[in-house]
Amino acid sequence: MSDITIGVIGGSGLYELDGLTDTRWETVSTPFGDPSDAYLIGRLAGRAVAFLPRHGRGHRMLPSELPYRANIYGFKLLGCEWVISVSAVGSMRETIHPLDLVIPHQFFDWTRRRASTFFGDGVVVHIGMADPVCPHLTDLLEDAGKTTGATVHRGGTYLCIEGPQFSTRAESEIYRQWGVDVIGMTNMPEAKLAREAELCYATLALVTDYDVWHEEEAAVTMEAVIENLTRNVKTAKEVLRRLIPRIGPPRNCPCPTLLKNAILTPSLSIPADQREKLKPLIGRYLESKS
Repeated sequence: MSDITIGVIGGSGLYELDGLTDTRWETVSTPFGDPSDAYLIGRLAGRAVAFLPRHGRGHRMLPSELPYRANIYGFKLLGCEWVISVSAVGSMRETIHPLDLVIPHQFFDWTRRRASTFFGDGVVVHIGMADPVCPHLTDLLEDAGKTTGATVHRGGTYLCIEGPQFSTRAESEIYRQWGVDVIGMTNMPEAKLAREAELCYATLALVTDYDVWHEEEAAVTMEAVIENLTRNVKTAKEVLRRLIPRIGPPRNCPCPTLLKNAILTPSLSIPADQREKLKPLIGRYLESKS
């Protein structure tokens, strides 16, 4: 069995993970296509880690083009149980400033064109999404963030828009009325798929701007985002360096058994090709019912 249990998804600006030793790039094939890139496998503080640049090395993919299912399925095939998603976001709150860190506890999916489940084609699964992040991993992430001296906001709602365009001023004002805290383009359906894969998942959101709603701040531009990203990524790497050694078994959270009562299709009714395709996700439940 693989000893790779920790996965990291690097967002905009984070294309490699400092401090990894014994590294190699590993290509993973999935029934849902190719992931965004090969996975960088290495060791950090004695722990085996799989790192995936979400947009690919060289930042080649738009948010809507990302192979979300392949990315999460790939982590599952590698043996990962914990996945930390690092993501650039805009602030929708006066009290959340650029360069702050946010660890959202909720997501609002405002995307329109993305495949958001592994299931279908003869397999019906309804996964619970009331609490979409792992509480234990969130605790560890918050503690690691605070030890760096960064301003860390635990909790809040991440609004995921389709992109790739930034918001209009009208959209930004409406989103603020909805009560969201940060805005981004990549954490949905990523978080949904992580739940379906029974992974412990949490987001480290790096605040780069105030979107376009703030009257006293300039509207978001790519130049401003990149400038703050450079500073934020340095902090994120330090957070991960402190976090990863602390992640470990047992998983005393609901995440490892999320599918236990979520599969509605009787085992004998699931088509053979779907059984094979979904074996890494639901195989143990089908075996227990056969």
